[in-house]
Amino acid sequence: MEQKQSYTVLVVDDNLLNLRLIEKALSKEGYRIFCADNGPDARALAQREKPDLILLDIEMPGESGFDVIRKLKDGSETNAIPVLFLTGVSEVDSKLKGFDLGAVDYITKPFHPLEVLARVRIHLKLSIATNSLIAVQAAKLRQLTEAQVSMLPTPADNPSARFSVYYKALEEAGGDFYDILNISENIKGYFVADFSGHDIKTSYLTASVKALLAQNCTPVYSPMESMKMINDVLVEIMPPGKYLTACYMHINRTTRKLTIINAGHPPVVCLPVNGEPFLIKTEGDILGMFKDAHFGSQILTVSPGDRFFIYSDGLVESAENKITWVNGADSLLPVYREIAGLPYEEAPEALIDHLFGKEGSPEDDIVVLCVEV
Repeated sequence: MEQKQSYTVLVVDDNLLNLRLIEKALSKEGYRIFCADNGPDARALAQREKPDLILLDIEMPGESGFDVIRKLKDGSETNAIPVLFLTGVSEVDSKLKGFDLGAVDYITKPFHPLEVLARVRIHLKLSIATNSLIAVQAAKLRQLTEAQVSMLPTPADNPSARFSVYYKALEEAGGDFYDILNISENIKGYFVADFSGHDIKTSYLTASVKALLAQNCTPVYSPMESMKMINDVLVEIMPPGKYLTACYMHINRTTRKLTIINAGHPPVVCLPVNGEPFLIKTEGDILGMFKDAHFGSQILTVSPGDRFFIYSDGLVESAENKITWVNGADSLLPVYREIAGLPYEEAPEALIDHLFGKEGSPEDDIVVLCVEV
């Protein structure tokens, strides 16, 4: 992380007395302070100065603190700046809304200058630690050599994950990749990705992604936080022009909650134990290209016996027939209905047979992951 002579804090409050009180308390401790008494000026300062932390009043005339943070989080250059709300509101709903919008903490008015100083220090330390973690992970992955090989997990090695898979690479340096994450006894993660290009570098990148998944797909992080951490590191290490589409599916078999994070990948197919197959469409940015990427997310309640199919675009796309996964995915729903009666262990192979026949030849790499709850 780049060292600075001092850390900068942007303070936003329409009460000038509060502004001066915070400015005085933090300035004498060595912080550089920028002040704004309204939302538009605050956003302009954040864009120009890139402060290390923002203290943001919720209740301001015109543009509220909620409006300000929403716009900051949508901006590529201000998305990662930690925001602490200054609030005189005691309602839990308002505080929860602030957290949902991306705030890391709040300070209740009237505040004591020493409390403000303590919270600023804590959250700057957390920000420094997170950025350092990303930098360390990126540095380690850059040192991966040609000897590092990413091993694809098998159903036999992961019986509690209840999955089956079809995998075929058309070239030695295949662009498709999958992994299974044993997060806990009853919580599993399923990851399918498709790298851009099929050159030899791709096979090395799969080892990097596998390492990142192991490091970041843990009970400590939510599925969305895991993907954002992984994306931040990939942005640092991916060669120019390289990226990957990906889908991460997180199943908690105790709570029966399933979370899907989509990064520019084809939609997951749900085959309910009692129902018709349907697509779970979630739009999102690709992995490894944008620092401020936004990923699609859906959370579903599932039942034992429900099946989910994650696959790469080679299953549904055809350059020869001018079919993209956008329209190709819908057309395959009747095929999933036909294989619904088979054991989940046989489903991926049966799906491929239906589409390409025993002797058929797909145009691209293919991975099909079938998961049963």
